[in-house]
Amino acid sequence: MSIASSISQYRHENGRTYHAYRMHAHLVSRITVEILILRLLGDGQYWAPNDEKARSTDAIAYRSPSTPLWRGLLTLLPISHHAFLLSFNDKLFLAPIQKPRRALDVGCGIGVWAIDFAETYPDTITIATDLSPIQPGTKPPNLEFEVDDCCSDWVYENNHFDYIHVRSLYGSVADWPKFYKECYDHLAPGGYLEQTEFNPVGKSDDGSIVSGDPWDKCGQLARRCGEAFGKTLMVEEFMKEEIIKAGFTDVVKIKYKWPIGAWSNDPKLKELGRWNLIHWLEGLEGWTLRFFTKHMGWTYEATRKWNADMIKTLKDKKYHAYQDV
Repeated sequence: MSIASSISQYRHENGRTYHAYRMHAHLVSRITVEILILRLLGDGQYWAPNDEKARSTDAIAYRSPSTPLWRGLLTLLPISHHAFLLSFNDKLFLAPIQKPRRALDVGCGIGVWAIDFAETYPDTITIATDLSPIQPGTKPPNLEFEVDDCCSDWVYENNHFDYIHVRSLYGSVADWPKFYKECYDHLAPGGYLEQTEFNPVGKSDDGSIVSGDPWDKCGQLARRCGEAFGKTLMVEEFMKEEIIKAGFTDVVKIKYKWPIGAWSNDPKLKELGRWNLIHWLEGLEGWTLRFFTKHMGWTYEATRKWNADMIKTLKDKKYHAYQDV
């Protein structure tokens, strides 16, 4: 078995597949076309599946006449990526960067943000990393996808990047101070770190969510799952403080409310809520299966029943739920 093929032979649990990076003794810590670095390290862990169902959950297909030829006519647009564009008024990021020489996208998933960024900044050398090699084979020439674990010691030179982009790493990092120290050390002076995270706890401002109801129990479970896994899901609540402790200055936190469902009277939030509801309905199984069965002691059947009940709650229009982002 080759090193590269061992990474793509994923773990199978409860009918879903999960990344296999660093599952064996000898595995690749960083892969590009030119570079293979071997390490003897522990298991890189992530809780969500990486199979076709997960990728189709996070993506919709659309056709665009302006899509570059290298992408083909059919392009995958992740639901969360589209929701962030709605929130950011069609901007890929909020940091005041101008012409970065080098950029890093940590935890890139299927790579759509990195592709859009590299296309927008063709003179920027962009590296995008993830535990799973699930990115497309076609990409802009200034973009490299690498299989890497951001929780390991970083292999780049200090002061290497002008911009580091982090999105949706909740539940992925056990030692956030170490992670932010790596970001700080590998940013050039004057560089920017930008992190966007979901808070999985559903909230309401009108009292439609009360203590003990399904949304409240869902939030409690999210906190307990992160604790049991050893990697909190609540990084949104403390990331600004930890980033400042790592040495960053002029740290700004901007909080958004993402409705879950089209209940808002605001047209933009109503549209955002529609997309976020789809995200929850389609993603719920993948978010819960490994957590509940492997770390919370639940059976597969009990997890399936909980998901079915939660889907009913998601569709119940009496709740005006939102999550902080």
